[in-house]
Amino acid sequence: MCVAKKRKSYIRSTLEITAENILNREFYADTFGKKWLTDVTEMKYGVNNKAYLSAILDLGDKSVVSFVLGYSNNNELVFRTFDIAHEKYQNAKPIFHSDRGFQYTTKAFKKKLDDAGMIQSMSRVSRCIDNGPMKAFWGMLKSEMYHLKRFNSYDELEASVIDYIDYYNNHRYQRRLNCMTPMEYRQYLMNQAV
Repeated sequence: MCVAKKRKSYIRSTLEITAENILNREFYADTFGKKWLTDVTEMKYGVNNKAYLSAILDLGDKSVVSFVLGYSNNNELVFRTFDIAHEKYQNAKPIFHSDRGFQYTTKAFKKKLDDAGMIQSMSRVSRCIDNGPMKAFWGMLKSEMYHLKRFNSYDELEASVIDYIDYYNNHRYQRRLNCMTPMEYRQYLMNQAV
């Protein structure tokens, strides 16, 4: 006899804030700080334990602007990621693009963006390609680091994430960045603007 597994029932949350897709898949930026993408991805460690990685990606130099690994996919994770980026780059006023995840649709997050002078943009419903470069970064991180190793603890996973993002920003050459690293390309863009 075959017994079907009971499906979890999810309560759809009511979105407090939604925004138009202002970015509109225009993934090119000629300088740092014009367009930022963000998302959260799930990672596993130990025996069925989960961690969540939140990051912000700049479309000008393709750098990871900030990231936070946490035990829960909650508002605090996303808000901390934003606060780190905004504190580090206070003069940046980018279009800030995300999916319609519950953290990004709160009034509290919209206030953070407004206070920072950033324009909110959101992917359309069920259109993950609207946040394509962010999804591509997750794919790269997972294929080059996460899927190559088994992580026994949260600390082990966190150390690997930190090492990989440092490698990605400072040592991973990219053809689309004229064979420079994101940090080298940022300097190149700054020199071009002078």
